[in-house]
Amino acid sequence: MSRRGSAVLADDPAAGAAPTRPAPGDTGRRRDADRRQLPTYVWVLPPVLVLAAVFLYPLALVVQQSFSPDSGGTSLQPYADVFASGAFREALGTTVWLAVGATVGCLVLGFVLALVIAFVPFPGGKAVAKFIDVFLSFPSFLITLALLFVYGTVGMANGVWTDVTGAHSGPFQFLTTPWGVLLAEITYFTPFVMRPLLAAFSQLDTAQLEVASSLGARPARIVRRVILPEALPALAAGGSLVLVMCLNEFGIVLFTGAKGVTTLPMLVYSKAILESDYPAACVVAVVNIAISVGLYGLYRVVSRRVGA
Repeated sequence: MSRRGSAVLADDPAAGAAPTRPAPGDTGRRRDADRRQLPTYVWVLPPVLVLAAVFLYPLALVVQQSFSPDSGGTSLQPYADVFASGAFREALGTTVWLAVGATVGCLVLGFVLALVIAFVPFPGGKAVAKFIDVFLSFPSFLITLALLFVYGTVGMANGVWTDVTGAHSGPFQFLTTPWGVLLAEITYFTPFVMRPLLAAFSQLDTAQLEVASSLGARPARIVRRVILPEALPALAAGGSLVLVMCLNEFGIVLFTGAKGVTTLPMLVYSKAILESDYPAACVVAVVNIAISVGLYGLYRVVSRRVGA
């Protein structure tokens, strides 16, 4: 070999060396790189198709049916008939006032209970806080049945009253009225306000409370000036969630058996199942969905302003 050829081999360390296999990790990294190079729609399309099949397609059928009167064709007549009916206006008013009343009750009661659990030491406080998480998994009709066992027409409270006084019926008859529905909704939905409040209170700097107390501030002033401003985002989040859920609540109204209490979900059930008036049922369902989506959009705007 010439002197020049030897110099070339000396300058090239890889010359004459055996071919090397790629490391095991290199193959995985190469595959990951190939996946990253795939178009974005390849990853977006499958979940979009699943969402469309499970949710959007049935929703589109409901909207389509709301424009399809029994006489055939496509028309706004189902909307005109439903909006002109007194049953719809009454159900809309009942739904709104029950939802607003339950939300206000849940905010007040949830704030007070969360204050006690977070800042008033008592035996079993941690267990109560953990029970709230478990309570959120309970179905709404279970709470309603519990109230019926206690305050129903033949419940425990009325049974004790009739046994003691000898009367034919007890005085507790409110569960079959709108106030009974309101009580059941407040009882069930209050933990949905307490959960974000307890999370917010756990992040509150206790040094602020100690400084305010050392300066002579009374508990009510501390709550108003220190705790409440920190709790506003949690109150907004919990209150908006409760409002939307109360607007769509069906099980509580059904299981209380409240006479004359017809909400929008109950009206959908009545039109579709009892009367077989599917266009009218779909119209009411579309209105209920529009109200819920509108309230959710309002919640997003408010939450941005208060910093939730």
